[in-house]
Amino acid sequence: MTQGTLTFSLPRRGAALAVLQRYGVYIAIAVLLLYNLFFTPNFFALDNFRTQFVQVVPVLIVALGMALVIGTEGIDLSVGGVMALAAAVIPLYIGYGLIPVVILVILVGAFIGLVNGSLVALVGVQPIVATLSLMVAGRGLALLIANGQLKSVTDPGILAVGRGDLAGVPFSVIIAVILVFGVALLVNRTTFGKQLMAVGGSRRAAELSGLPVKRILLLTYVLCSSLAAVAGVIGTARLGASVPSTLGNLIELSAITAVVVGGTPLTGGQVRVIGTVAGALLLQFISATLIKHNVPDAYSQITQAVIILLAVYIQRGRTATK
Repeated sequence: MTQGTLTFSLPRRGAALAVLQRYGVYIAIAVLLLYNLFFTPNFFALDNFRTQFVQVVPVLIVALGMALVIGTEGIDLSVGGVMALAAAVIPLYIGYGLIPVVILVILVGAFIGLVNGSLVALVGVQPIVATLSLMVAGRGLALLIANGQLKSVTDPGILAVGRGDLAGVPFSVIIAVILVFGVALLVNRTTFGKQLMAVGGSRRAAELSGLPVKRILLLTYVLCSSLAAVAGVIGTARLGASVPSTLGNLIELSAITAVVVGGTPLTGGQVRVIGTVAGALLLQFISATLIKHNVPDAYSQITQAVIILLAVYIQRGRTATK
């Protein structure tokens, strides 16, 4: 290979990787939808899309919080445990009404986030270690609170959150859309969003420039766990039961996949909110496609693992060509 060929091929490779990182998730969704248009009967039926959007809501909401944490070059594995805690707390306090119990659940989530953030920002524990401990402890505490039992949730207000709709649009989808716009506004239009990405880009540089790095990290983990608590409320409402043993199980992996596939680098410094939404939808559409073609769920998990590897490879490749 000549020097001229090498000089020509590297920019082309870098440009291709840049396109894949920025637009790959949208291309994948388009290809998947095109496949389903021809090979999956009734995939484009309105009822099917309604079902897909309802089912993706918990993963999407958790992924929004995960995107914020990954933007700081962190990770939060405790989100599933937070959802389990939300499920365990709801039956205990639902008698006080919908709004008080939702506020209480979010406060519980925020407390878990505060513990995570304190371990990471103040104690200096690695995020994966700090949140792994809370992942185990959170679900264990939830099982203790629920006494290991499934409890029915019959309050009309809670059930409406997971099963009701407004003009045909499910309440859970409306909540998710509001949260997407809220997180997008936070990231792109506020000082906190800019500071968050600065911390993820270089924590040392952020400290030297006078940014309140510890406070930013604390608030980021609090927001992530609070969003996970909201997802726990919606998941419990949709099931009509408190099932802390299974609710949110492995959801952290789906959320991380959605974030990474959506273009947010694991190295921090960027948060792609719309890309995260697209990543969550891609995972949901893949799962739905496999189910409709009677493919075992194990293959869905294998597909998810392959998607993560491809997304990380594209990110590494793009970095190497800069």
